[in-house]
Amino acid sequence: MIEVVTDTFNHLYEGYLWTLSIADERVADWLLMQSPLPTLGLVVLYLFSIWSGMKIMKNREPFQLRWAIFSYNLALVILNWHICSELFSASWKLNYSYSCQTVNYSYDPDEMRIAKALWWYYFSKCIEFLDTIFFVMRKKNNQVSFLHVYHHATMFPIWWIGVKWVAGGQSFMGAMINSFIHVVMYTYYGVAALGPEYQKYLWWKKYLTKLQLIQFFGGMVYAVQTLYVQCKYPLWMTYTSMGYGATIIALFLNFYIQEYVHKKNLKYKTLHTNGKGDTNEGHINQNGHSTNGHVKNGYIKNGHMASKKEQ
Repeated sequence: MIEVVTDTFNHLYEGYLWTLSIADERVADWLLMQSPLPTLGLVVLYLFSIWSGMKIMKNREPFQLRWAIFSYNLALVILNWHICSELFSASWKLNYSYSCQTVNYSYDPDEMRIAKALWWYYFSKCIEFLDTIFFVMRKKNNQVSFLHVYHHATMFPIWWIGVKWVAGGQSFMGAMINSFIHVVMYTYYGVAALGPEYQKYLWWKKYLTKLQLIQFFGGMVYAVQTLYVQCKYPLWMTYTSMGYGATIIALFLNFYIQEYVHKKNLKYKTLHTNGKGDTNEGHINQNGHSTNGHVKNGYIKNGHMASKKEQ
């Protein structure tokens, strides 16, 4: 039994060493790129921080953090704009194909710009752990959904894999579009952080969710066409992206239905019920008096409210 376990471990380790031998040499010495352990360790720390943070905050007053959160969101808007603009500019200069682009592992300056932008995209997923930490500190636990935590906890290690082996080629498209979406998203969060008086400027929240769904569906179509044109891009990365994208689409669709479709139907049914007089609210009984206390000190007399002194 021990020999079987030992042999299995040795084979797995040899496989791991082989995968390292075909990794992108350009990123080998970059921060967090030497081993997956630091990335996985940060994910575990993130999950532990959520669990312990909720326990710590349970009997405490929520932090406000208005300007800290605004500054944080502003910083992410700037970072994501930098990532998006670098990927767009360098890919345009290199005449990248938006249908099928193989990975160029050369040290060409513009190829290095793309690789560095993808590394920053990967690292931004670590920074975005603070999204959840701020929710916990403000006791916005309803925002810490399974979708939210799953998305944050998986994007970071998945993009470690992306940068480690395919820091270029087709990888640029998803990161470029997603970083643009994040510019819009963190603009929304930044304005929302300023307080309720700014809510009137956030009427477009519903369209932001739609934009995110379009992005995910577009990513799936993009991956499928990569297979269709038989692009010389690592198949394992394409299938990984498609599998992960399917889980995100399912979770986002569920969120959209719960947040907008079900709530809208519930609101409609409530208004429809009240409009037919199925509740007492705002009605007058047979004696002309208010039935639910809206008129406390008077009664209805010939369609007008009179005080009790006139009775």
